[in-house]
Amino acid sequence: MIVNYQENGWQIISQRAHGLLSGQICFHWKQDLRPERWLETIIATTEHDDAFNEFVNDNTLLNENGGPVNFKMRKFDEDKCEELLQLALSKSRFIALLTSQHLQFLYEKESDKKIIAYCAKLKKWDQKWLNEAQLDEKEIKTAYAILEWCDAFSLLLCQNLVPPEGRKIEISAGPDQQNYELWSPAENELSVTPWPFDVDSFQINFESKTMTQLQFSNVEEFREKLKDAPLTFHTYMIAKH
Repeated sequence: MIVNYQENGWQIISQRAHGLLSGQICFHWKQDLRPERWLETIIATTEHDDAFNEFVNDNTLLNENGGPVNFKMRKFDEDKCEELLQLALSKSRFIALLTSQHLQFLYEKESDKKIIAYCAKLKKWDQKWLNEAQLDEKEIKTAYAILEWCDAFSLLLCQNLVPPEGRKIEISAGPDQQNYELWSPAENELSVTPWPFDVDSFQINFESKTMTQLQFSNVEEFREKLKDAPLTFHTYMIAKH
């Protein structure tokens, strides 16, 4: 989950809500750079964090002080990686390959031997799945570059990192190797330079929860109070400028 500390307490955005926002952004990517299997690319982008479900099966939600754990504080968890990969594999080899690419993007620079071994295993599976589904590795790389770009965009927004006063922040390099920048020309309005979408404007939204209690005795208490916490619905217009 994404945890932002605000004056009125914790702002919590679930991993799946962040993924859904990534998918909304992906949906409008410009057509000339879309891979052939576009629907699966959108699905993979939307579901790239689906193994983390704060309401059901995630028991690593609190730190040692009883506060909520932000996603950046999480350590490598092979079981969660496997759960995510198997969810993807049950849909298609294409989605599994994009998910594998994402896991490697997250962890391949780590020096821990266990993580190195896991990433090496992913590379072997990549080749197996490419051969089984007769997929083009270049198409996978292009599709993953879009997924990673939309993930980065969503994280900037969910972490409240878009600068004020029209200043720009870099998103990521897209599949065309261009560097894109995000900025806010007006309240609840966003724009991207250069413009990467197939329409001149569209609306996105996501949900967050606000928790005024700062410390919790256990995960069960936190989870139940998170479910009942007040909901905020965030809406933005993304428009070409």
